[in-house]
Amino acid sequence: MRLLRLLAKILGWLLTPIVAWAASFFGAWFGAAVAGFVPGSTAGVAVTVAGAAVTAVGATVLWMRLLRRSPRLREALDVTPEGVPVTVHELAGGDEP
Repeated sequence: MRLLRLLAKILGWLLTPIVAWAASFFGAWFGAAVAGFVPGSTAGVAVTVAGAAVTAVGATVLWMRLLRRSPRLREALDVTPEGVPVTVHELAGGDEP
């Protein structure tokens, strides 16, 4: 049971990069669809990269806002309001969250 709890925490800690990756993939897909209507290959690549960047940053900001506003989610994931795992925060010499 202890191992399962630790595994759940580690997977929870990885949610932020997974959310950002999934959002960037969706943004790149949408950007590539829009890029088909843009003349020139360089502009098309730029639209694809911009779509990925905007959605990744947007999803990360929304995820961090959710972490800051939800004490229940922070407790379940065992993270500080900044999204840093509590054990890493304690090892770095930070105060208790």
